[in-house]
Amino acid sequence: MAPHADLRIDVQASEEINGHKAPSASRPLRSGNNIEIPSLRSPFSDVKEHELSLPPSMKHRRASRNSFGANVPIPRSPRLSRTISAQSKRDLLASHVQDLSKEKVAAAKDMAFVFDIDGVLVQGDDLIPEARTVMEVLNGDNELGIKIPYILLTNNGGKTESARVEQLSQILGTPISTDQFIQSHTPMQALAEYYDTVLVVGGEGYTARAAAEEYGFKNVVLPKDILAWDPTISPWRTFTEEERKEARPQDFDNVKFDAILCFADSRDYATDQQIIIDLLLSKGGKLGTKSDDPIATQLPIYFSHADMLTPQGYKGGSRLTMGAFRIAIEAQWKALTGGDLERVMYGKPELATYKYADEVIKSWMKVIHNEHTMPKNIYMVGDNPQSDIVGGNMYGWNTCLVRTGVFQGGENDEENPANFGVFPTVLDAVKAAVAKELGKEFKLKWTEKKVNPVLSEQGPSLQVVE
Repeated sequence: MAPHADLRIDVQASEEINGHKAPSASRPLRSGNNIEIPSLRSPFSDVKEHELSLPPSMKHRRASRNSFGANVPIPRSPRLSRTISAQSKRDLLASHVQDLSKEKVAAAKDMAFVFDIDGVLVQGDDLIPEARTVMEVLNGDNELGIKIPYILLTNNGGKTESARVEQLSQILGTPISTDQFIQSHTPMQALAEYYDTVLVVGGEGYTARAAAEEYGFKNVVLPKDILAWDPTISPWRTFTEEERKEARPQDFDNVKFDAILCFADSRDYATDQQIIIDLLLSKGGKLGTKSDDPIATQLPIYFSHADMLTPQGYKGGSRLTMGAFRIAIEAQWKALTGGDLERVMYGKPELATYKYADEVIKSWMKVIHNEHTMPKNIYMVGDNPQSDIVGGNMYGWNTCLVRTGVFQGGENDEENPANFGVFPTVLDAVKAAVAKELGKEFKLKWTEKKVNPVLSEQGPSLQVVE
């Protein structure tokens, strides 16, 4: 994947694998603001028919599905809002209780939760009832009144982080900070260091544009912008006047695209796939052109995640998501060129996403406890064995599988078993983890102990009244 032959950073030298030539993945080098995380395997190591599109499994120890061992860039550190709420009276009382229970406080700070969202905390726009109690407990409604660190790590996306957490805060009934939130394309902000003009695919309306621009991409183009320029590019698409009002058409005959970024689920498969294929086959990233050797000159394409299924509340089961869209693009590319599509994926279970999650957890610890440290005991709670669980297992986290989303199987998933257990709901998983780390007697409710300052000759002291 080498769109800029004159300005590049080699990630992995070309190598011969099972008779296939694996070209090195490369990107133009801009600055040192990013970290490049290596993928852990080549798709050619165990290639069979459509092997690139199969999900990973612990059984086969498949650690990555990215093309040719390509490195995945992530930001060197998350962008924090640094907004901290004022300390409440209960927080002050809790701090007195915590001073008397230092051992348990240390244990509470040495654990953290990473929650998937859809199928764990919510289903579509509907709250999973047990999730509200979980938020209350972790935000301080517990025996110590202590905030137990947690972040949200979702393969969803298509909006700015601020818009998504505002929506989630309303559903969950508790404030969620952008500082503790990672959606599938959040780490893709690192790519703004490498590419200027990008096609961004997916999401409702034009919301994905705002996210990409917030990341620093200079020229963000959506498929609807191209439709507004020339509707014949997707002849079976009806482009409404309402959509046209927000479109930003350009003279795309003279625009050179640097990369394709699939941020979220496509709302128009036919149009999005057509434009993606047009650009992949193009000469130098210009629409309306054809490369003499499209495999050698293929435009870089990135997918924010690879999930095949997502829980959306439909009674008939989970719905197809971006993984299915990616497979369609791969099949079209194979049919048109005879080659395998080079692509890079973010999201769970990619290593880069978990490395980024570490940085977010440490930064969130700094916000809530003024300690920029990484807790030792991380609990990943998810509903999808092929992303949440396999990724957590590979990264050495404690994995908890819940039955409120994609997973509806037996005692555990056979190929990607949760190593900490399977639970009916997220609340059951949190109770089990807290009992393990803080003891079975630890109360998941603020006990309202009265902590009174007692004045003495030496000054204020503390007395705990049961």
